[in-house]
Amino acid sequence: MVALIRGVHGLHGAVRAEVLTDRPEDRFVVGAVLFREGDDRPLTIASAEAVADGPGWRFRFAEVTTRDGADTLRGAYLETVLRADEDLARGSYYWHEVIGCAVRGIDGAELGTVRDIYRIGETEVFAVEGGPFGSFDLPAVRAFIRIFAPRRGEIVVDAESLDLRPPRSKAPDPDRPKAPRRRTRRRTAAPAGPPARPESSAPP
Repeated sequence: MVALIRGVHGLHGAVRAEVLTDRPEDRFVVGAVLFREGDDRPLTIASAEAVADGPGWRFRFAEVTTRDGADTLRGAYLETVLRADEDLARGSYYWHEVIGCAVRGIDGAELGTVRDIYRIGETEVFAVEGGPFGSFDLPAVRAFIRIFAPRRGEIVVDAESLDLRPPRSKAPDPDRPKAPRRRTRRRTAAPAGPPARPESSAPP
């Protein structure tokens, strides 16, 4: 994923996008082809520029020339085709390499699998599921991650620093004594006459 379309701009098919790549100047050049997630129809960049007064970029695609057409892209993740000869900086990985990785504790205990990734500011957060602690978020920072080797399917974390706790079970505890059953009194009709003043009312 290289971008997420957040909205439209103007009447001629421009869109505003959240950048999900560390190399926007390389990815978003005129003539580059992007694809909507799960869609093989190309989106050829006709123009691209960083938004001067805020985060994100603004794009126009050769295939989209109207506001209505741009509106169909709202909320779409954009992907690019990776070249086999393209090198990443040392220690960098693509998101698809991280999703599906097993997450273990320092003691070797299985904690789950990375199911999704999102960003908060400049920090990537891994959504981990399927382990004894249920679903939890794992910020991609050294304070929590001790070994990060997604290409060999290995992420080792300090579970204590994450303060992980198992989810509460909804099943009743068979060893817990049952509370005594309360016996309700039958309600009787109030006697006829002027309405009674509520018990919580203050005296006049």
